[in-house]
Amino acid sequence: QVQLVESGGGLVQPGGSLRLSCAASGIFFSINAMGWYRQAPGKQRELVASITDGGTSNYGDSVKGRFTISRDNAKNTVYLQMNSLNPEDTAVYYCNAAVRLISRSIISSWGQGTQVTVSS
Repeated sequence: QVQLVESGGGLVQPGGSLRLSCAASGIFFSINAMGWYRQAPGKQRELVASITDGGTSNYGDSVKGRFTISRDNAKNTVYLQMNSLNPEDTAVYYCNAAVRLISRSIISSWGQGTQVTVSS
């Protein structure tokens, strides 16, 4: 019913920047909060940043001041601008959305993940 497609991952040198995008498609009533999570090898998935449909954002402590989350409600798309990247940011980044279906029930939908590697 709902698909989230991420793009923008890749290999970047320490200190560099990347911009991730995640577009939602399918049949649904609306999208509430959207967010980005990441999972490094051997570690638990952690919240990177989230944003409500009203634009209120929240960040994980390790990315505050370096990453910026934004969204375009008209395009059902969320972005993650990542600056000053360091090797500890290397992980698979997953998009998440709280989607309100036509039935008005809410589901949590996940993207397939995009790899971000920070290395010289």
